[in-house]
Amino acid sequence: MKKEAYVYILTNSGNKVLYVGVTSNLTLRMQQHKNGFFKNAFTSRYLINKLVYYELFQNLTDAIAREKQIKAGPRQKKIDLVNSRNPEWEDLMLRN
Repeated sequence: MKKEAYVYILTNSGNKVLYVGVTSNLTLRMQQHKNGFFKNAFTSRYLINKLVYYELFQNLTDAIAREKQIKAGPRQKKIDLVNSRNPEWEDLMLRN
């Protein structure tokens, strides 16, 4: 059985820093980001914990390929992705 996976984009409170990640459990991963679970991680150091974009995939392999594609692109493409689905850059975890 293949497991679903998410590719996601986070930012900080000022929407200045972008982070692209992949996970099989978005809710748990966001709790970890918001609580600074990994103290020395990039996201903890720069207080990057606002979910502004995500995509759901039917398997981890496809999600990882998409994560690499997004990471390889320029910053503007990441901004365009967020703007396409979340033009207000709201924290999508607060919507639920």
